[in-house]
Amino acid sequence: MTHVFIADDHAIVRRGIQEILRDTSDMTMSGEAGTTAELLERIPQSHVDVLLLDISMPGRSGLDALNDVKREFPSLAVLVLSMHPEEQFAVRAIKAGASGFLEKSSASDELIKAIRTLSSGRKYLSPRMVERIACDMTSDDHKPLHEALTDREFQVIRLIAVGRKARQIADELMLSVRTVNTYRARIMEKMQLKSNAEMVRYSIEYGLVA
Repeated sequence: MTHVFIADDHAIVRRGIQEILRDTSDMTMSGEAGTTAELLERIPQSHVDVLLLDISMPGRSGLDALNDVKREFPSLAVLVLSMHPEEQFAVRAIKAGASGFLEKSSASDELIKAIRTLSSGRKYLSPRMVERIACDMTSDDHKPLHEALTDREFQVIRLIAVGRKARQIADELMLSVRTVNTYRARIMEKMQLKSNAEMVRYSIEYGLVA
């Protein structure tokens, strides 16, 4: 039996996944959390084989939570779930320690397949993502500029793109305003952008925000 823990801030998503697991004979839900804080508190008390982790949790980001979980439980298989396009987040999630990535729009049978893949000790990515990674390994041409950003810089540009001010970003990421402004300057330099408006346009064009 594969024990699955669900971390997602939407109760309806957790209930939906629980229903899917209930109809699957070799899986069971062992726990759930709606925030990163709840996840870090509850997961040590639960029997978990596979963690389903929403990348857009409130408070600290899903990638930050992933780093914390993998530091405490390095062997735990984590399947990152996201409403955002796979091509924008999958590689970052895998680099941060995830064993797989799945868009929330995926069919229930693909979710079950992904969980089974992770529980067997393997990693899971969709066929199109595997193809894209293979192409990236053979050519650096035409890579989007945002792929040069660090995870933190990537978080900052996405928050700027949805209208967050420096103080709001600082509070959300638990940084100083000065540090946020430093990240903003690095983003603009790396991506050859001159203003927040250009960051917004770029983020919309490349699907960095929903």
